[in-house]
Amino acid sequence: MNAYQRFPFSKAAHIRMLVLDVDGVLTAGQIFLHDSGEQMKAFHVRDGHGIKLLQRAGIEVAIITGRTSGVVEVRARELGIRHVIQGSLNKGESIQVLCHDAGMTLSGCAFMGDDVVDLPAMAHCGYTMAPANAHRGVLQTVDWVSDYAGGEGAVRQACEGLILAAGTWQQVMRKPYGVSPEQCGWPQYDA
Repeated sequence: MNAYQRFPFSKAAHIRMLVLDVDGVLTAGQIFLHDSGEQMKAFHVRDGHGIKLLQRAGIEVAIITGRTSGVVEVRARELGIRHVIQGSLNKGESIQVLCHDAGMTLSGCAFMGDDVVDLPAMAHCGYTMAPANAHRGVLQTVDWVSDYAGGEGAVRQACEGLILAAGTWQQVMRKPYGVSPEQCGWPQYDA
């Protein structure tokens, strides 16, 4: 059974904010450093489009990352992500601050992470997700695991599942693009 078939729609139906880790979730986890110390990261455009679609569905998107990078600020700004916490040494505390600042409940928050440092944040959230190549300890803990690796479409698949769970596929996907859930890999839905 693939991740499209395993998505727990009823558990995800109440989610109003998706919080994402960066390295290993929005990226493949590689960090490219120039001699000057400048960082480069690669982001998948379909993940970015999934984030924009999710925002159109009325679900907020936020970032919590342990590293600090100007690249993350630029990408968040491009995608209209207003809530960003970088340099988090305790993601469990950071998720509580973020939800408070965003006016969201922890139970209405989903978190997608890939490593054990994400588990304290996940423990507070109502719904948890991971890319296919996440750390084994994360894979055994989360509610749902994507078919795709971090930086290779995991976020897009998660966003589409949340759009379906929220009941907004018609307005976000079918009307503007003419695609059904089945055409996008979601065989059990005809939204």
